[in-house]
Amino acid sequence: MKSAESGRKYELSLTARVPQLAGKGIGQEAPAEHTVETVYYDTKDFRLCGAGITLRRSSDSGWCLTVPGREPQFAHDDDPKPPASITALVRAYTLGRKVRPVAQLRTDRFTHRLTDASGTTLATLADDHVTGEFLGGQALRLDRWRELDVELAADSAPELLDRLDRTLRKRGAEDARWPSKLQRLLGAETGRASGPDEVLRAYLSEQFERLRRADLGFRAGADDSVHQLRVAARKLRSALQTFGSLAGKKKAKAVAAELKWLGGELAPARDAEVSQARLETCLDEVPSELVFGPLRQYLTRDFARTSQTELVRATEALSSNRYLTLLQSIDALLDTMRPAGKKALRKPLRKTARKLYRAAAATEGLSGAELEKALHNVRKKAKRARYAADAVRPVFGKKLRAWRKNVKAVQQTLGKHQDSVVDRAALRHLAIDGFGENQNTFTFGLLYGRDEAAAKMLRDRFADEWRTVRKGVRPAWLKA
Repeated sequence: MKSAESGRKYELSLTARVPQLAGKGIGQEAPAEHTVETVYYDTKDFRLCGAGITLRRSSDSGWCLTVPGREPQFAHDDDPKPPASITALVRAYTLGRKVRPVAQLRTDRFTHRLTDASGTTLATLADDHVTGEFLGGQALRLDRWRELDVELAADSAPELLDRLDRTLRKRGAEDARWPSKLQRLLGAETGRASGPDEVLRAYLSEQFERLRRADLGFRAGADDSVHQLRVAARKLRSALQTFGSLAGKKKAKAVAAELKWLGGELAPARDAEVSQARLETCLDEVPSELVFGPLRQYLTRDFARTSQTELVRATEALSSNRYLTLLQSIDALLDTMRPAGKKALRKPLRKTARKLYRAAAATEGLSGAELEKALHNVRKKAKRARYAADAVRPVFGKKLRAWRKNVKAVQQTLGKHQDSVVDRAALRHLAIDGFGENQNTFTFGLLYGRDEAAAKMLRDRFADEWRTVRKGVRPAWLKA
């Protein structure tokens, strides 16, 4: 459920009088004045601001890093240089570039408390008179403007915001055109335009941004960040493998190879995490009378050792110069990409689809471990085909979307099938280790049998879904 709006920002002429919001049960107190000096830091080419990230040091709260969708990170450090604890978080954005002062703001804030008849705070009106100094160009640039910020008290009715909004607009206030004071000052200094024919570059840029946000999350200790890093890296690599000829074949191949290395460093940590969660869920489904021994504790102990080791491995990879060079290479590749029209996008996608069809045909007549290996190959080819369709979906029609939906169903079914293969290998390992420690391993054998039966059902489902891919709707040019 979406939370109620609690505040709004406005612009107001420097010469306008302070808006009076008193009346009909609302009182407006005399202002409390407070001055804040803030210095903003960024790279020379404004990489942080371009990503919506602000790094600042203010006279009242010290260092603060603000990232959209995350809680601000504070560092109460008197050092005028950005602390390493904060700059390390945005390494994927700065890419090794030096962070320096780019802007300085002085904000004279006049805060008016809006109260009811009993003196209880209903809302606050902040009247900010801002003087900004741009430090990033060859010539000094000064600017002055005024902002209003209305914030409701926690228990005030949301309808009050609309009432105050109407009054403010009558007093000359207008919607704020900029999301932050820094972006208001910098204006056109940041941002990079893209045209409608740059769908591939837009997709790669989106995945690169997701990788960098996940990188920041990992460094900040966020849950699921390893998974998000791995997915973004996989999508980037897949798109470069499919559309490498359009992104600069030699460069794309080199970046894809390094993304494969990164995925290999991240995979064990994520695989251990996922495998433990799946096996614990399966254990929950077993009747208690069929669970022998402290199996849950045994699982936790076994995976804890693995997870800790692999997490250290992932941390070392993300702290390495090799990883930083990879990020720089992706950034450079995006800067040099040329637009590609619909005709140029079709050939790589058609080639990827044909590889998928050939992989599926190669499963005919196989059984046992050979079939499992072949189905895993189909899954990988289906994933690449799906990602390729995702990359170019904005420029093609409903038929491609329908085909992509069918391919995704195949990929997900075979993903579950591969999970069962991995789980059975883990269960066999746990049973052998448990037997060596005189544990009763009956329950592990039971889970193994259940996984084997589930795998058979998934193979039957794949057969049905594959027929839908073969016979379903798809563009005429996307033939087997």
